[in-house]
Amino acid sequence: MKNEIQLEIESFLTFKLEEETFAVNVEKVIEIQELRQITKVPKTPAYMRGVVNLRGSVLPVIDTRIKFGLSQIEETVNTCILVLKIELENDTILLGLLVDSVQEVLELPSSQINPPPSIGSRYKSEFITGMGKINDNFIMLLDIDKIFSVDEIVSVQQTLAN
Repeated sequence: MKNEIQLEIESFLTFKLEEETFAVNVEKVIEIQELRQITKVPKTPAYMRGVVNLRGSVLPVIDTRIKFGLSQIEETVNTCILVLKIELENDTILLGLLVDSVQEVLELPSSQINPPPSIGSRYKSEFITGMGKINDNFIMLLDIDKIFSVDEIVSVQQTLAN
């Protein structure tokens, strides 16, 4: 019998914000939508761009650049909305993330995933689960469930309900 090493392989959808590449687990991705008219909602946090109609439901759209402390830019033909499923306190919420562009689906073996940086990152490391390494480039692997606090989601939901 041979001793076989089992490598766990995870699939991630990668996207760009400025020159940085981020990734979310494909299990969290519902769909990718082209950018369209976003209806602004008054008295929402700065990162909340507004809402769009998702097959008859209201989908909150978050400007990921602002949420991550980056500057807002003009949208391009590549700008799109990632519709993601977020688990928050035993509840599943659909949320749209506005991103500069979607890149590709990557399959990364656990051997190509490094732990998140402990210092020196301009992004909060508590929602970075790891750093994927492809050739000489790093990709920030996001824990999408930890990017938004319960208070932030409740605030967005209450604003939409009013």
